[in-house]
Amino acid sequence: MNVQNPMLRSADEVAASAIQTGYMSGFGNGFETEALAGALPIGRNSPQKCSYGLYAEQLSGSPFTAPRTTNERSWLYRIRPTVANWGRFRKANIGLWRTAPAQEVEVPIAPMRWDPIPLPEEKLSFIEGIRTITTAGDAGSQAGMGAHVYLATRSMVDEYFYNADGEMLIVPEQGELRLWTEFGIIDIEPGEIAIIPRGVKLRAELVNGPARGYFCENYGGAFSLPERGPIGANCLANPRDFLTPVAAYEDKDAPSKMFVKWSGSLWVTDIEHSPLDVVAWHGNYAPYKYDLRRYSPVGPVLYDHADPSIFTVLTSPSETPGTANIDFVIFPDRWLVAENTFRPPWYHMNVMSEFMGLIYGVYDAKTGGGFVPGGISLHNTMLPHGPDMDAFERASNVELKPHKLEGTLAFMFETRFPQKVTAFAAETPSLQQDYGAYGKKLTKHFNPNQR
Repeated sequence: MNVQNPMLRSADEVAASAIQTGYMSGFGNGFETEALAGALPIGRNSPQKCSYGLYAEQLSGSPFTAPRTTNERSWLYRIRPTVANWGRFRKANIGLWRTAPAQEVEVPIAPMRWDPIPLPEEKLSFIEGIRTITTAGDAGSQAGMGAHVYLATRSMVDEYFYNADGEMLIVPEQGELRLWTEFGIIDIEPGEIAIIPRGVKLRAELVNGPARGYFCENYGGAFSLPERGPIGANCLANPRDFLTPVAAYEDKDAPSKMFVKWSGSLWVTDIEHSPLDVVAWHGNYAPYKYDLRRYSPVGPVLYDHADPSIFTVLTSPSETPGTANIDFVIFPDRWLVAENTFRPPWYHMNVMSEFMGLIYGVYDAKTGGGFVPGGISLHNTMLPHGPDMDAFERASNVELKPHKLEGTLAFMFETRFPQKVTAFAAETPSLQQDYGAYGKKLTKHFNPNQR
């Protein structure tokens, strides 16, 4: 597939080339795209001389010998190779961003919930405004995840970043982001997500004011589409709805900074040119976006509540079949039709740990207030949780008829690892101190003389 930007003919057009936007459809496809006609070599990856005086550079997301089904790599044809922008790095202030393993504080075992973290008055870029809530596993052994919020109040200007520790799943809750990546430009708004593979350079720009959202840092295997099993060939997240950007580049000389997150630390160096200078590329290792409102849910049509795994959008596999490093699960608009059934999620204890956020609307298991858009809940490994009292009483007594949940979108980062709460998350005023006792409000209904 070859999608091109318009041919550029003048210096002004060259300078403006990075604003050309567009997408290619499909999950995990082998794409090819060029912002200048003829920039891609034909029939080879590394010719003796590349067109337009470009450099060929390969970006590998998997070992060279990985099977074809999991082998990820792209060839980038750029104005300067990455190493040409490599200066002497120095430690930068990583702020409140933490990486597993990070046991900063111990908190009593209990369900936990947070109000939305307020946007600060100070000017913070996307990476400066990251606040880690939990970490799990070990980034060094490429297992587990970090669950964060981002609070961005300024665009990144002449600042660039890539993450060597993990793949980034970005979930906006408030405000739009424009992600200028070396592969092209991705625009996302609440209701959409973006996935940035490890090693991919970007600059995050605000579109319509401050932005807040959630961010999952995946230390393990790359996110992939879950198998549908008996569901068959359709529904859930369909591959055609995943969009990868077409090539767009900056040919820009200006004093800039390159930030790199590596082994839990943030490093910075001074550079003289934009590293977003890829004129053409081909391969299957690239950033992409997805509109969660295109998710096609399936569910019970007669009785009982199905496991939440039926709402999995993306999964990061582990070495144990059927056990995810991370599942990204959503709870979107859908019809509830099950007969003689308690329709909200049941009470349960789970070997997986659940980090949940709300993008908009009301979550059907928490109707008593306290869980609002931008909020967070954490139900950790083998700790009990379920609907609050209001949700239980209503669902137990309401007349059952077809009912559509509308205007709602919640999500969950679910992992096989216990999630360790950071000092920031344990000490922020946004932590709801009494949430862990919500179950005590449930009333005793037991009567041995009445069925």
